[in-house]
Amino acid sequence: MKHPDEKNMSNMNMKHDDHDMSGMDMKHDDHDMSGMDMKHDDHDMAGMDMKHDDHDMSDMDMKHANHDMSGMDMKHDDHDMSGMDMKHDDHDMADMDMKHANHDMTGMDMSHGDMMMPGGHMMHMGNMKQKLWVSLCLTVPILIFSPMMGMKMPFTVTGVPGQNWLVLIFGTILFFYGGSPFFSGAKSELADKKPAMMTLITLGISVAYFYSVYATVMNALHPSMHVMDFFWELASLIDIMLIGHIIEMNTVMKAGSAVDSLAKLVPKKAHLETPSGETKDVNVEDLKSEDVVLVKENERVPADGQIVSGTPILDESLLTGESAGVHKHQGDKVVGGSQNQNQSFTMKVTQGDDGGFLAQVQKLVANAQNNKSNTENLANKVAGWLFYAATGIAIVAAIYWTWTRGFSYALPIVVTVLITACPHALGLAIPLVASRMTGLAAKHGLLIQNRNALESINDVKYVMMDKTGTLTEGRFKVQDVTVLDQDYSKSDVLKYAAALEQGSTHPLATGIVEAAGNTTLPTVQDFKNIPGTGVTGSIDGQAMAVVNRNYLDAQGIQVDKAAYLRQTQAGYSVSFLLIDQKAVAMISEGDAVKAGTADFIKTLKKMGYTPVMLTGDNEQAAKKVAGVIGIDLVHAELKPNDKIHYVTKYQKEAGVMMVGDGVNDSPALAQATIGVAIGAGTDVAISAADVILVNSNPTDIIDLIKLAKNTRRKMIENLWWGAGYNIIALPLAAGVLIPLGFRLDPMMGAVLMSLSTIIVAINAMTLRIK
Repeated sequence: MKHPDEKNMSNMNMKHDDHDMSGMDMKHDDHDMSGMDMKHDDHDMAGMDMKHDDHDMSDMDMKHANHDMSGMDMKHDDHDMSGMDMKHDDHDMADMDMKHANHDMTGMDMSHGDMMMPGGHMMHMGNMKQKLWVSLCLTVPILIFSPMMGMKMPFTVTGVPGQNWLVLIFGTILFFYGGSPFFSGAKSELADKKPAMMTLITLGISVAYFYSVYATVMNALHPSMHVMDFFWELASLIDIMLIGHIIEMNTVMKAGSAVDSLAKLVPKKAHLETPSGETKDVNVEDLKSEDVVLVKENERVPADGQIVSGTPILDESLLTGESAGVHKHQGDKVVGGSQNQNQSFTMKVTQGDDGGFLAQVQKLVANAQNNKSNTENLANKVAGWLFYAATGIAIVAAIYWTWTRGFSYALPIVVTVLITACPHALGLAIPLVASRMTGLAAKHGLLIQNRNALESINDVKYVMMDKTGTLTEGRFKVQDVTVLDQDYSKSDVLKYAAALEQGSTHPLATGIVEAAGNTTLPTVQDFKNIPGTGVTGSIDGQAMAVVNRNYLDAQGIQVDKAAYLRQTQAGYSVSFLLIDQKAVAMISEGDAVKAGTADFIKTLKKMGYTPVMLTGDNEQAAKKVAGVIGIDLVHAELKPNDKIHYVTKYQKEAGVMMVGDGVNDSPALAQATIGVAIGAGTDVAISAADVILVNSNPTDIIDLIKLAKNTRRKMIENLWWGAGYNIIALPLAAGVLIPLGFRLDPMMGAVLMSLSTIIVAINAMTLRIK
């Protein structure tokens, strides 16, 4: 802890009872931290790095005991708190890394009502409501005693000694207390050199306040002057803007709450089975891989894992979006947060709290919201320009109306311009829709990694799809083994092939391994997986391989063409077992078309898209599947690089959405206008795809397209509203219609400003998939 001598840290009370704070680096350079009370009871804060340079943190009260964070005022200029996870349950804050730079706090957990407002400053919902109630209480005497308000009310209060000074006192308290969120925001905006709405509001209410102080003093010194003050308008402005921001904060938090609601599905406690056979309750975050846990009826699964015993029915709607129960058996995977509907079962934990499916989903969504799209960057630039436009209009209005009608007449117009301008409506137009979209998508098993790609949905004409696992079940079963060398039996073929394929995750490999059953498999040396081709290795000193027909053609290896055609014409996928570069057997496997695939293709065509099949399988098998489901364009026997060729070729005509398995199809996914990885299940760490579909249901593609189109429409609506409002409101505020008898007063300007952001927020909340 570094506290230079010149720092004022008087009355600072720091309590660290029973803490492990090893490695904690707390730097407080150039701080006034007088009166600061920091209480950390029973916290593990090892490795915590807290840096607060050049901050005034006087009277700051930081409490983490019993979740009491009320009244905490966090002001951090140039802060980066992205991805910060604030957990106050059980006070575990170990390894918490707090970085503060550039105000990027996307992805921060807002379970306590904290949220980012314009300018990057933190606001706490409880604090905002408290400020509103205090401000309303202060507004009452201002309205009662204000001489100017007395002209508009059915009654007046006169004759109270010093009532003008009472209005000044109440107005001053209201200005500094109720206006503090806007001052903090303006300070942050100016520190970032990005003045925007908070700076405009601060300018507006400051001009009104200081002129009103001047008016009160001048009226006291020279009673005959009758200088008009604006205290009642100042009070009304602050009250209205606080109300507007509270409504906006509620809406913003709802827009980004979809993923947070998923996290809340995971229980806090788990029933851990001990080696002695007893069961004890432990915190979920304490579970480790290989722990065995009991899950009782109607409880939620505490972590990702695998069933050891029991045949439960689980509600996996957090994964699939469908509430129908899924029957599970021994060895099946389960996802943390799923609801156990019928009976107790035991499971082995495979992923702890930080590495489970829901944790991965939250990280993906946070990253997606961090990465700003082109449309969002454009909106932010326009919002930045708007500050200078509003300031310029205010200056022109001040000069014109002062010259024509005097300063007292011009001042309310200047305040109205500054208050009415709303860069915030533009600034929120895209982020709110994006937040709603990513959260809504995650709840339906659509994980968005690249929002920018989805904005190209209107350019897409072709939807290219891999066959295996996308259009078919991807659960191959060996239908026939054709021995080509009589020195080997069918059991030999399956034994050698399974030994090689057990190192591969391809669906064809899985089918061969399953066909070998409980056969003892020989050891494979020099194993190598060749994408788009097969696998190679050596067994007992002999070079062996399980490959496709393309490999044989490339190497000039001959096979019985008639036997091969019989299998492919039956719609089977054929693999060849090679021993010392000689084909000794053909292994034919069959795969079933997914239920609903034909309807999915039909719907795609109705929506105006052209489906195209890209597959490494043989042409006969590919065309048979394509004929069943209604795909007209088929390109078969492709290697991964061949798929890139076709994606690029079709992109010359229109945008391409590529749908594949995310591993073999990674190059094509990266090349496509929109890359979609399907069938990922709980393995969502696929970097090549713009979108990850947790399920293997093709209809999710339809949902994705609808969501992308609806999101784009909402973004355009919000941009039109945010820009259109300012284009119309600013000239009105400047008084262009005063010659026609219409004048916009500051209070109405504040109402319009608040409504503009509320409308943008509500419009974002109406985003739906259907």
